[in-house]
Amino acid sequence: MTDPRYTKLATVLVEYSTALQKGERVLLDMIDVPDEFAIELMRAARKVGAVPLIETRHTRILREVVRDTDEAHAALVRDVELFRMKKVQAYIAIRGSANISENSDVAADRMQLYTKTLRPMQNYRVNKTRWVVLRWPSPSMAQGANMSTEAFENLYFDVCTMDYNKMARAMAPLEKRMKEADRVHLKGPGTELTFSIKGIGAVMCKGDRNIPDGEVFSCPVKTSVNGQISYNAPTIYSGTKFENVKLEFKDGKIVNATSNNTRKLNEILDTDPGARYIGEFSLGFNPYILSPMCDILFDEKIAGSLHFTPGQAYETCDNGNRSAVHWDMVLIQRPEWGGGEVWFDDELVRKDGTFLPKDLKPLNPENLK
Repeated sequence: MTDPRYTKLATVLVEYSTALQKGERVLLDMIDVPDEFAIELMRAARKVGAVPLIETRHTRILREVVRDTDEAHAALVRDVELFRMKKVQAYIAIRGSANISENSDVAADRMQLYTKTLRPMQNYRVNKTRWVVLRWPSPSMAQGANMSTEAFENLYFDVCTMDYNKMARAMAPLEKRMKEADRVHLKGPGTELTFSIKGIGAVMCKGDRNIPDGEVFSCPVKTSVNGQISYNAPTIYSGTKFENVKLEFKDGKIVNATSNNTRKLNEILDTDPGARYIGEFSLGFNPYILSPMCDILFDEKIAGSLHFTPGQAYETCDNGNRSAVHWDMVLIQRPEWGGGEVWFDDELVRKDGTFLPKDLKPLNPENLK
């Protein structure tokens, strides 16, 4: 018997997140996902008259793909993947993994080569298709969240099938404010950072790109960032866990970077020139997600958080920065995490994770649940 939660989630992804229409083609990219859900997703796509193209992958095999890659191999993968991506109008990726550190022993130069070579395919997917990406719950994720497997699965399906239409209505005023703002000032323990988002724009994320969702993002003017930021959520990049990341900026560029693994942190930031500039600034407010679990699709939506992202900018909020890296690093500003402030121009819009202006109060957890 199919879990009824599978049917509900598949319907959300097909009918809301990607809004598939009759005759449209969709690529279903399934990584370590149960066959039962992959089948349910195909059925949901066919139910609305869409044409599903499905790919099933496994993280241990993907590790081997990258481990001994070279320029010719990576280019072949890019060409094949890009050709296929250009044949579809939508893309749904569900990424499971029994081990979040599966790629931790892949050499940095191989990972950099592979990600840089495949960047054109990813850029096409992000900018030319309707897409949504989410994780699949696993004991590894439950462990990262310090929860039992059953409790985490219940949280997962509650979060992924919440009322995103209600959230969308609540976040519209924040999107408007960010579109109109110039100066941003972030304050908190170890954080004193200023930058401009003037003319960049803003985008609200309401379950039509990532699930779980709950953020509005913009991007700093490339050379406007000055000061320092201390992230208090751990972060995973290419299978390696980083903690206590601190970045110092001068005229937009990261001029000093430290963490529990400073050497590898700087290796990643030296992937290309754009990796030392910022490609995204975002405020997160999903009321169900309160603590980090080293899974960025969840962590970047934590209630009362922000993320400030070294690397590639999105074309929808573009400061011109280009990089093979896009590394969302998270700072939680609720009181139990040390607090903090977010200022737009001369107005305090969020203090200790709570929105203060009347038009933004619907985004506070008690109003979103």
